[in-house]
Amino acid sequence: MGTSRIVKEIRRNKYLYILMLPGLSFLLVFSYLPIFGYLLAFKRYSLAKGILGSKWVGFANFKFFFEGNDWILVTTNTIVLNLLFILLGIGFSVILALLLNEMGSLWVKRIAQSFIFLPYFVSWLVVNYMIQAFLDTRDGIVNNLLAVMGSQRINFFGMPELWRGLLVILYIWKFAGYYSIIFLAAITIINPEYYDCAIVDGASRLQQIRHITLPLMMPTITVILFLSLGRIFYGDFGMIYGIVGDNSLLFSTTDVIDTYCYRALRVFGDFSKSSAVTLYQAAMGVVTVVLFNWLIKKIQPEFRMF
Repeated sequence: MGTSRIVKEIRRNKYLYILMLPGLSFLLVFSYLPIFGYLLAFKRYSLAKGILGSKWVGFANFKFFFEGNDWILVTTNTIVLNLLFILLGIGFSVILALLLNEMGSLWVKRIAQSFIFLPYFVSWLVVNYMIQAFLDTRDGIVNNLLAVMGSQRINFFGMPELWRGLLVILYIWKFAGYYSIIFLAAITIINPEYYDCAIVDGASRLQQIRHITLPLMMPTITVILFLSLGRIFYGDFGMIYGIVGDNSLLFSTTDVIDTYCYRALRVFGDFSKSSAVTLYQAAMGVVTVVLFNWLIKKIQPEFRMF
């Protein structure tokens, strides 16, 4: 009975299921099949023997990561940077969406959307060249200006305390416009009658935003926050490695789990140890999602994901 119901459902909505196939195939190939590779974390991998033929070593590969203090540093950097990216990024995106919504002229709004969305398409490698042009010790614009004013040149690439703030600024510059479009879409579906009633009651524009717009945006904000927290143990490898690279002077504040794992694989060529670090990332990500969902369930049950 159950099988026949499934067959009828597929026949009834066959075109919808056909449309779903590319996305489902992508998810299967790039998200589920790679899970099989986590076996490497518990084996001493040999190219000749393959994954299944390699020798089991239990948790020996995890010692590479947990024996020293590097795991504390990279985990802390990953969490701190991602929290700053998430909280400040979403905050600025919401503000941008609210400002765009307040624009009366439609064509002005479209032009503004295009300009704030443009940085999303700029590669991190291009951003790296821009940073070099501005902050390079010898030929950077900032240091040239300092030299003209009679001040000493600053070695920005040897001052790790500056780079968390710089990375956050770059992240907001690149992604705030992208997320603001999502939040703006959430604003546009709000029933205008709510605002009409608020105007009749004498509510100011700020009061309307505070008591109508923001509360009705909360489901969208919660979903974005939930998805972002699910990847809180995954650093933006393209961003951090593309900008910081192998500059060891900045590792104390910028080295994240992804760059550490890549460097370990490149230096040692050991797939098993790198897989152990990746498995640690995935496990902590699952724990974070479950804990955040539990917290949301306690605070606002209708916003929970499962």
